[in-house]
Amino acid sequence: MKEQKPQTPPFTAYQKFAVFILAITQFTVILDFMVMSPLGDILMKSLSLKPSHFGLVVSAYAFSAGISGLLTAGFADKFDRKKLLLFFYGGFIAGTIMCGIVNSYYWLVAARIITGLFGGVIGSISMAIVADLFSIQQRGRVMGFIQMGFGASQILGIPIGLYLANAWGWHAPFLWVAGMAGIVAFCIAVKLNPITQHLSVQLDKSPFEHLKHTIAKKDYRIGFTATALLSVGGFMMMPFGSAFAINNLHITQEQLPMLFMIAGISTLLVMPLIGKLSDRIDKYKIFVYASIWTMIMIGIYTNLGVTVFGLVAVANVLMMIGVMGRMVPSTALVTSIPEMQDRGAFMSINSSLQQIAGGIAAAFAGTIVVQKDKWSPLEHYDTLGIIIICISILTVVLMYRVNKMVKRKNSEKKDHSLTIHEV
Repeated sequence: MKEQKPQTPPFTAYQKFAVFILAITQFTVILDFMVMSPLGDILMKSLSLKPSHFGLVVSAYAFSAGISGLLTAGFADKFDRKKLLLFFYGGFIAGTIMCGIVNSYYWLVAARIITGLFGGVIGSISMAIVADLFSIQQRGRVMGFIQMGFGASQILGIPIGLYLANAWGWHAPFLWVAGMAGIVAFCIAVKLNPITQHLSVQLDKSPFEHLKHTIAKKDYRIGFTATALLSVGGFMMMPFGSAFAINNLHITQEQLPMLFMIAGISTLLVMPLIGKLSDRIDKYKIFVYASIWTMIMIGIYTNLGVTVFGLVAVANVLMMIGVMGRMVPSTALVTSIPEMQDRGAFMSINSSLQQIAGGIAAAFAGTIVVQKDKWSPLEHYDTLGIIIICISILTVVLMYRVNKMVKRKNSEKKDHSLTIHEV
């Protein structure tokens, strides 16, 4: 007998709306974070920052997001997920407005900390909502669409943000993001239904006990470690991406928005395809292929010298396809680990450790990368590439264990369902 391919149930009209609103929410949160990379060279020159100082601006968001995730993990399954999403999204909007009005390095760090305290939890709440509303057979496609927020931020957000920064200063992109987020918050409040199914299956009475029991589970800890390592590579390269392109590859400030836009378009086109392949073929296989491709492209890109714009754009596109191609199947697998009653806590802890690991990576990268003055090339960027490749190999091994856990869990559920049916 031929092995049956996994069924891929269609989305309902409400599920389509949920995917759309979560994708737009992710778009604004990702854009707020991603815009720091293209603004990196402008900020470093405007505020006379060294690479280590700018690394701290990026890591300040990550560390505060990580701490916030740990503090809220015990409460994450105790409330309606819609109300939780609106609360943290409101705080994120307030923090982003602060980023748009401060005028010094120290106040910018403080504003990024506040933004991270609220914004860093939104992704985990969104993932918990996805796990509540969509079956495992649908999650690859859902993650593909939600991760399109990353591509959309590069196509629309980052180029427009750079245009606003060049025209009205580096504050303007943050105020623009806050304005968009306010509209999205209104749509969530009006259209998204309450999400409370998890409240009926809660076993732990106190938030602290819930947090402790979630961390104590071995299977969960493997998922936490895999996700944390996955974030390290992006956080090491991302903060200095624009500075490397301008000072080492000799891309101009005018060409930079186009570079991000081209990479974003490719990501936007590829993400849904990767999501479908993850559901139809095998999530882990897609992850391995994307990881190998990413390692090859990172090795090439981080060793480039002065390069014509066309080749830089092609190399950047190929690298981003690999990076994002890992995120879709890995996220779909990791969200399948926790039980319903643990999903909020699991996603919060997972996001927290991801952010903390990323914050350490950004700060560490700032100590490796050296720039003699604000106009000279970055040194030791290729060293970051070697470190990222080594970490990527470890993530392939860890995701193999996650994949085995998920398959075992799904097999046990099928056996349980068959037993109940026979009875």
